[in-house]
Amino acid sequence: MERHFFFSACALLLLAASTASAARIVQNLTVNKLCKTQIITAVNGRLPGPTIRVQEGDTLLVHVFNKSPYNLSIHWHGVFQRLSGWADGPSMITQCPIRPGCKYIYKFTIIDQEGTLWWHAHVSFLRATVYGALIIRPRDGHSYPFPMPYKEVPILLGEWWNTNVFDVEKLAVATGAAPNLSIAYTINGWPGDLYPCSGNQMYKLKLLQGRTYLLRIINAALNHELFFKIANHKLTVVSIDAGYTEPYVTNVVVSAPGQTVDVLLTADQPVGSYYMAATAYASADGVLFDNTTTRGVLAYDGAPSSTTPLMPVLPDFNDTPTAHKFYSNLTGLVGGPHWEPVPLKVDHEMLVTIGLGLEPCPVNTSCKGPKLSASMNNVSFVRPTSLSMLQAFFFNVNGVYTTDFPAKPTIEFDYTNASINNNIPMLFAPKGTKLTKLKFNSTVEIIFQNTAILGVENHPMHLHGFDFHVLAQGFGNYNPATDRKKHNSINPQMRNTIAVPAGGWAVTRFTANNPGVWVLHCHLDMHLPLGLATAFVVENGPTPETTLPPPPVDLPQC
Repeated sequence: MERHFFFSACALLLLAASTASAARIVQNLTVNKLCKTQIITAVNGRLPGPTIRVQEGDTLLVHVFNKSPYNLSIHWHGVFQRLSGWADGPSMITQCPIRPGCKYIYKFTIIDQEGTLWWHAHVSFLRATVYGALIIRPRDGHSYPFPMPYKEVPILLGEWWNTNVFDVEKLAVATGAAPNLSIAYTINGWPGDLYPCSGNQMYKLKLLQGRTYLLRIINAALNHELFFKIANHKLTVVSIDAGYTEPYVTNVVVSAPGQTVDVLLTADQPVGSYYMAATAYASADGVLFDNTTTRGVLAYDGAPSSTTPLMPVLPDFNDTPTAHKFYSNLTGLVGGPHWEPVPLKVDHEMLVTIGLGLEPCPVNTSCKGPKLSASMNNVSFVRPTSLSMLQAFFFNVNGVYTTDFPAKPTIEFDYTNASINNNIPMLFAPKGTKLTKLKFNSTVEIIFQNTAILGVENHPMHLHGFDFHVLAQGFGNYNPATDRKKHNSINPQMRNTIAVPAGGWAVTRFTANNPGVWVLHCHLDMHLPLGLATAFVVENGPTPETTLPPPPVDLPQC
């Protein structure tokens, strides 16, 4: 079934309809949060933007009208985009951005996916306010692999600045420093009563005692991993990143930016009110972070309005053992809908170091001292400026990128030993637009290895166009002799975004069965423009059904 959606951005406008509908113009959204009134770029006058609800197998046509003063593109985070790479959305990877006053139609089909995904801006810090849920239900006649919940509720965790977020990134780029921190987190757009001027700006959910609810949790924050808890309630994880899991009971959920977690919540406590709360998991020692807490309220039907909600005890901000336990204990639902067995034969092996670094300040700028940078395998990624990489691939244009991204670090060292910071040249990675070319249907194993350059931290790595099996995770330097014995090739979790442990590693594997250009990048927005990215060029397959089609006629031009 085709479903048409209309976006207009300045605000962005989204109208959901089963048939085409004319768009109406919506102006900028003026909001009053945390004691300040400001204008933001949003969707349909809402924050978060409207939830898109579809079924597996549906075709979406999303008409985007950019009425904002900024270049804009929309990424459908986690959607495979099989043979529809032109609709993936990352600026200068699969398309040039949509210029102010222009429009573009994203067209793609949801294939072999069910669960919770989301959409967001993929230009600068705009995704701080330009985001929303994308919920994929089973086709008619198919059911969830768990009892049908009484109600489904999206829970979008966000991040808030009391200033123009575009200017936050602009200032960081100009000065070479880290971007200014957010001042609040949000639940479904509301900061909650722990923040100033926010006593009545709190998300509230009514519960019926004895009923079970499916909470679709999305970490839409820009730069922070988050702990999430509900006072006195257990949560059962049944899906992550739109992939079903073996049920996993927990009292805390941990999610990195870009990740989604579906949990079943049973209202099995005495009638009353209970806080849900989210706060930072900050793994990097000595690095400033937004050390605040957002909360909302679960109120049972019949609970007196005067009842003071119970507050959950949240983990410490640096509680890596709790985070690692959650991340590493999840397993896939073998035999469940859309389960894919682990490919056992590996065609392309990669060991990829990830981390921060430095770069010299450009001459005649306001930058003082070395700028922050980031790299993968000692290459700091630079996006092209005149043509998207997917256009260069399709039209065989030279000079936009090269296909010599190293499959292993060009220099081997003790990756997680902080003494590397005494070797000044190692802190400066050269810039380049280097990609990896893959044969169609080849199997790729990526071992992500965090480094201690400028400090260790957890990095959420997001792969566009594919899910990967997460075979193992651990700390220190990856050791093939011992760590291969830890690989789970039976029922590993599947994700599109993996939180690589702080000072550690993660082993992932995927099949390159989708021709096009697919970016792999850190989903901390403060790290993507610094160069913590690369991409894969997947060659066309042998048949028309495995060949990337031509671009749409309205594809934005640079």
